[in-house]
Amino acid sequence: MSVALMAPLGLAALAALLLPLLIHLARREIQRPIDFAALRWLEPRPKPQRRPRLDEGALLAARLILLALLALALARPLIWGESGVRTWLVVAPGVDAAAARAQAPKAARRLWLTPGFPDLAKPTPVSTAPISSLLRELDAALPRGASLTLVVPAVLQGVDAERPRLSRAVDWRVLPGATPAPATPAAPAVAPTLVIRSAPGFEAGARYLSAAAAAWSPSASAGAPAAGPLSEALPDNAPAIAWLAPGPLPAAVRDRLSRGAVVLLPAEASIDSLGPATPLWRDAQGQPLVEGGRLGRGRWRRFARPLTSETTPELLQPDFPTRLAGLLADPPPPPARVEARAYHPLVGARSGSPAAQDLTPLLSLIVAALFALERWLATRRRRAPTP
Repeated sequence: MSVALMAPLGLAALAALLLPLLIHLARREIQRPIDFAALRWLEPRPKPQRRPRLDEGALLAARLILLALLALALARPLIWGESGVRTWLVVAPGVDAAAARAQAPKAARRLWLTPGFPDLAKPTPVSTAPISSLLRELDAALPRGASLTLVVPAVLQGVDAERPRLSRAVDWRVLPGATPAPATPAAPAVAPTLVIRSAPGFEAGARYLSAAAAAWSPSASAGAPAAGPLSEALPDNAPAIAWLAPGPLPAAVRDRLSRGAVVLLPAEASIDSLGPATPLWRDAQGQPLVEGGRLGRGRWRRFARPLTSETTPELLQPDFPTRLAGLLADPPPPPARVEARAYHPLVGARSGSPAAQDLTPLLSLIVAALFALERWLATRRRRAPTP
């Protein structure tokens, strides 16, 4: 358990503790001089020295504590500590609530696995939030060492492509049902419009690519791709570029690639500065036909052989336009529907920081009670006279 201050400068108000001390030191009892006839013949003596004395000890203590708590409240203290609840039952929507409550361990706190983590006693919430994100958020919010039981339906929808990794082992229980499906399904992958620029000697390859791009176009009028020589300027925001030229990429094309474009290259192009390559398409003998990688936010693809029918007979195959479109299209969305038994969370994530609790509301109640006590001590009848 640890304490922190959000506004440490508020502690400067502790200087106000001098005020009640000065007030109580300045207090004087009311004295009435009485003359005695037998004393006036005595020689006067020096008056005894008065030592500082603090009267009304209880009132002074109440005032000092009150001012100290006010200064502490101005500093806005926070406390990190472990929750008293050590066992938690969290239920995903899609599971019968009554059946889920029967799975609860003894003295467990029961919550829904939805944004805000409402109590399980509330009606079943309707939520399509990603279950993987909710699991990670819940794991970070729970105290270290807490026991977690997760009750999920047999079919999970809207999940990540890989199993979530949490900081603790969980008791993963599967009941019949399915989580609500996302509101809008992911759109299918669509090949982008291809812009072709070719150097002398690459006209044959440009014709093959133009025919393939025309085959996947949605209409005949849009079937002719934008083809031209290297000297012709590229259209703004071209999503896919076929740069058929030997050597390294020009700076302008490389900049388009790093900003998110897809660049298709011939075998004669140099990829030394583009990063590692991964085979993306192999021929019937298992030899790489197209390789590719990423640079910045974009993707590059390069044929491993010259774009001629003699060296690359796949150019003449009926499925060539479809295979080429798949290489240029955005990656398909990861699977979002999975069986719960195969989605058991992994262990090994870094545990999150415990939740902080603001002590200002509690201090406000204590200050109000102390103020009432101070007023009672200051106005009661049985107290010493004030100046």
